[in-house]
Amino acid sequence: MRLSAIFRSPCFHSMLLIVLTLLLTPICFRNLLYSPLFSRQLNLKRLSREFLQRNLQDGSNAFQHFHQTVSMSSTFPPNTSVPCILRPAGSLRPSHVSGTTTLAVTIITTRRRSDYHYLLQVARGFLDRMSECGKDCSTFQILICNVDSFPEDHSDACLLSHLLPMVARDWSKHVDKAPNRFEQEKQDYAFCLSRTLEAYNPKYVLLIEDDAVPLEDIFTAFFHLVQVRFPQEPLGGGLYVKFYHPERLQGYINPEPMRILEWIGLGGLAGLVLTWVYTLTLRHQQFSWRVFVAFTIYAMLLAELAGRHYLLELRRISPALYNVVPVTECCTPAMLFSEVSAGRTLSYLKEIECKPGYAKDIALYHELRRRGEWAWALEPNMVKHVGMFSTLRGSFEGEEPQLL
Repeated sequence: MRLSAIFRSPCFHSMLLIVLTLLLTPICFRNLLYSPLFSRQLNLKRLSREFLQRNLQDGSNAFQHFHQTVSMSSTFPPNTSVPCILRPAGSLRPSHVSGTTTLAVTIITTRRRSDYHYLLQVARGFLDRMSECGKDCSTFQILICNVDSFPEDHSDACLLSHLLPMVARDWSKHVDKAPNRFEQEKQDYAFCLSRTLEAYNPKYVLLIEDDAVPLEDIFTAFFHLVQVRFPQEPLGGGLYVKFYHPERLQGYINPEPMRILEWIGLGGLAGLVLTWVYTLTLRHQQFSWRVFVAFTIYAMLLAELAGRHYLLELRRISPALYNVVPVTECCTPAMLFSEVSAGRTLSYLKEIECKPGYAKDIALYHELRRRGEWAWALEPNMVKHVGMFSTLRGSFEGEEPQLL
């Protein structure tokens, strides 16, 4: 009888659950890249190599696709470089009947590792997404903003210029050189945003860095934001909406208070379900608050160990589940502006001087806080960051970059 009572006690069940969890979770989660239990020693190099190989193949496929398209529509022989076509921003006004541009997608680009063709991957991704979108995206525009110091040497941008409109900085007239790379990146960002407004006068601008490949639901997310979440005031009066946040920084244990509330809510819901199952299984008559609290804490810990990133991916089931939260500092691969907020952003960027440790994403966030304004972040991510070779912090020539 005593042994039977021990086996039926909640304390025994709790200890058994904890022991099984401690034994199984390191095995189950060690291959999950964004789990705290991810085994770097066993898997990081392998996953990084696989990512680079896949990225290299995607870049090669994009290059072949665009080069074949341009060769078929022009007299350029296959496998040769093509000259750039540069257009004044004012000549890019929409030619469609309505004369309005709902969304201008501007890809900011400069030369990177040529074999990965990052820009071509991004451009092909957006063209595919627009094709899938159909008539709903008929008033969308794509602009290539070439900020390379020698625009004609950016071969991928020159290739795209035969298919998509492109603007470039006139470095012969650019007298004031930026004192550092971070300030130069900020000036390039402001240039591209300004030229987009000048070219299309769009209702919304999506500024994309040339290593942020769009995911399939990016335009679904855009329409949900502007038509459902913020139907009255563009972006809810916010300065911008971030479409990307690094996966490694998406965990629950972070300073952002909204994540803590989300974590507690998830734990409470899962704890309630587990308590109900536990009560039915053991045929208990009464609800136990101690069991409920124990299961809530257990569910919260399990969610953090699995990785919040993977739980966020479940929100893609429906746009209604997308999470719109107050913005954090990092980062700027994909930023959505309204026409009004884009103008404000340009004026703020003029007052900011960036430097090492104070890049444009941090500077813009601090400017928001100083002015008492706000911005948003959309979860899950709507782009995949593929650029493992940074132009801002070095090219990593001769090094093998890693995912984390």
